[in-house]
Amino acid sequence: MMNDNIKKIQPGHGSGGKLMNEMIDKTIIEILGPDSIQLDDSAILDVSASKIAFTTDTFVVTPIEFPGGNIGTLAINGTVNDLAVMGATPKYISCGLILEEGFAFEDFERILKSMKQEADAAGVSIVTGDTKVVPHGKGDKIYINTTGIGIMENPIQRNEIKDGDDIIVSGTLGDHGMTIMAKRNDLKFSSAMKSDCTYLNHMIKDIIDIAKNDIKFIRDATRGGAASVLNEIVKNKEFGAKLIESDIPVHEEVEGICEILGLDPLYVANEGKIIVICSKDKSQSIIETMQKHKQGIDAAIIGEITSEAPGKAFVETFIGGKRMLPLQVEEQLPRIC
Repeated sequence: MMNDNIKKIQPGHGSGGKLMNEMIDKTIIEILGPDSIQLDDSAILDVSASKIAFTTDTFVVTPIEFPGGNIGTLAINGTVNDLAVMGATPKYISCGLILEEGFAFEDFERILKSMKQEADAAGVSIVTGDTKVVPHGKGDKIYINTTGIGIMENPIQRNEIKDGDDIIVSGTLGDHGMTIMAKRNDLKFSSAMKSDCTYLNHMIKDIIDIAKNDIKFIRDATRGGAASVLNEIVKNKEFGAKLIESDIPVHEEVEGICEILGLDPLYVANEGKIIVICSKDKSQSIIETMQKHKQGIDAAIIGEITSEAPGKAFVETFIGGKRMLPLQVEEQLPRIC
């Protein structure tokens, strides 16, 4: 039986009146910090740079809480990582909240606390935002929209990708997507799995510092997984991407569930992994630098750029065959972020 004494989101929390102001002052400001949140119509930012990176994203994951994170950690880390892979230093984030009437206030507070924790760890400030409330049944508890700004202090030059360049992944693939799927379907045998949701900007900065001129491409492998990123890289190019199946890091539990369900970990979403294309003579240095961070402990070279199959991504299997990795028509699992 539902406890009617639990404090819940009401329509008035989005009305601009007393309830909304109390929520902003006593919950949002108190949790996110009075030093960063600005209550004017716009936040005034100190951006002393000739170039900035600017990104926006919307998060609608279901369930909103899962092993390894929640919709709030996704919102912060996803935005931070989109800036960092461009070689930007993430600085500021806005936070737009769409709350459903009846959403438990304690759950809302827990998500805000997670956002604050991740923002502090990543070194970014949540500076402005907006809150709207939709009627019960017209939303799904909470949606979050973010915009992020980063300073281009050390931008990646996007040097020409060449035959023989190495393909690196910063860790095990498929953790986030399979964790969401298992939680959504209440799979009891998957208790050890958790999302890889994390900020990557500190690790990315370090690999750029030691190999800036040798890094050809960086991208976080979120929706569509590593296979979709590789297809994007080689599309209409005179080179292809060859992966070595035995070198691809995948947790045993993730691999097992994928086999049962007929899924491929290379297409499963990640929220804390990057794909890097780099010169072969710098790949080992990049791996060693990644492994100094907890986010990169399982980093590995998983293949190379090749002229074998121009415009295609493929896997060299355990038995020596080749398996193509075409772009998928639809998502394997919707609403994973």
